[in-house]
Amino acid sequence: MTLTPVGLTRPASVTGAFLEQLVARVPGSAGATWKLTEVYTGDVLVELPQSTPEDIERAFAVAREAQRKWAATPVKQRLAVFKRAHTLFVDHARAVADLIQVESGKNRRMAIEETCDPPMVMSHYLKRAAKLLAPVKRGGPVPLVTSSTEVRRPKGVVGIIAPWNFPFATGISDAVPALMAGNAVVLKPDNKTALSPLYGVRLLEEAGLPKGLFQVVCGEGPDVGPTLIDQADYVMFTGSTATGKVIGERAGRNLIGCCLELGGKNPMIVLEDANISEAVQGAVFGAFGNTGQICMHVERIYLPESRYNEFKTAFVAAASALDVRAAYDFGPEMGSLVSVDHMRRVKSHVDDAVAKGATVLCGGKPRPDLGPAFFEPTILEGVTKDMLCGVTETFGPVVALHSYRTVDEAVALANDTDYGLNASVWSTDVPAARALAARIESGNVNVNDILATAYAAKGTPSGGVKNSGVGARHGDQGLLKYTDGQNLAVLKKQVMGPRPGQHYEKYVESMLSGLKTLRKLRLR
Repeated sequence: MTLTPVGLTRPASVTGAFLEQLVARVPGSAGATWKLTEVYTGDVLVELPQSTPEDIERAFAVAREAQRKWAATPVKQRLAVFKRAHTLFVDHARAVADLIQVESGKNRRMAIEETCDPPMVMSHYLKRAAKLLAPVKRGGPVPLVTSSTEVRRPKGVVGIIAPWNFPFATGISDAVPALMAGNAVVLKPDNKTALSPLYGVRLLEEAGLPKGLFQVVCGEGPDVGPTLIDQADYVMFTGSTATGKVIGERAGRNLIGCCLELGGKNPMIVLEDANISEAVQGAVFGAFGNTGQICMHVERIYLPESRYNEFKTAFVAAASALDVRAAYDFGPEMGSLVSVDHMRRVKSHVDDAVAKGATVLCGGKPRPDLGPAFFEPTILEGVTKDMLCGVTETFGPVVALHSYRTVDEAVALANDTDYGLNASVWSTDVPAARALAARIESGNVNVNDILATAYAAKGTPSGGVKNSGVGARHGDQGLLKYTDGQNLAVLKKQVMGPRPGQHYEKYVESMLSGLKTLRKLRLR
């Protein structure tokens, strides 16, 4: 039996009328709806329209019409929208956090952190976009009489498929550089977490983003995904590796580009000289932040034999002491999983591990007394690769401890996975930690941090390797991927060929001699 959390009061900003206004943006011509619920209680918040393939095609048509005008708008004017949006997003952060909590069940500390991501992305690209999008004149093949200019052109309409774990951050932050580059966007959020990105679109339009440029469609992935990909000029997807492979295959058939940030089975390596107190604090966030529902969170911790028990004792004590409950204030340190279905998946991983010999050091059980989808912070040891949680991303508040004898063994264990999204190395010897980090097969590696330092560094590309994805967000690449490069070449005088009456052999001699001269000139 599930009990409604005692004393839980839904935020005053989350009214039925407000939610109806948000979902009214979503096209649903067939009348089908999806019951979007408050995670903490299971109560229905609003009926979310479900978009048909025809609705999606119309959304793309509207977006394309708006995109033509937007692409012709000077970059300075486009960026002015995001200067205003930055202020609006910061000023409305608490209202956004209300929506994020209601729809996802995460604790308020993590919800408010999520609201900070779009303003951070805006701030970075407000500094870089104008330079990245400006034409760059380069030399041509023949000095003085030829030139070549690199021109950046928007892709057109970008399809974004956002996950439920960070719906606002991914739904809006991935759209910001696409819009700055002159594209339109059609976003498909997860049904469970459509409210916060819908509010983000509303704030962007309040800042001056043209109506129609940012469309939102909703539905289950198999129902709407194929049409969205077939209509898009580029696809940005964050989610599971299995779904990413399907999206990548379809994008390839359509000869369009895609960026895929996929799953991870992220390792944390603690070296013998590490500050154990700091490493434990990092592990608590890495394993249980956002209730373990972070693509870059840690699921495997590798400890030197000499300090294994010291870390284990402190880590179990810290995890057992976490304040886990439903509340719309900043008290709880961990909230709910996103849904009952996902809670059952997490439980199945733990049950499988226990049945095959793993030991539960703390947690290991659902907490229906706290809410329908709560699960205890769980630490396991004795996990092996014949267990689900030994090889597959659990994506919940579950982490396994492992010991190692040598650093080489730790590196081999960390790399023994099909994934490569994020990793962390902990040591008081930073140069040694950096050297070890270079041996880790991962798109992101943090030293003395779990993930925030890498992900918050918006100037550096962030993506996965192996089965953790293709492409990256952030950095110059995070904006340029939404553009095509056009080579505008100019020949001022006809010198590309034999002169009238010149024997072709003489022309070849002069051409080859010219290549040698050009090399010498370019070396100076």
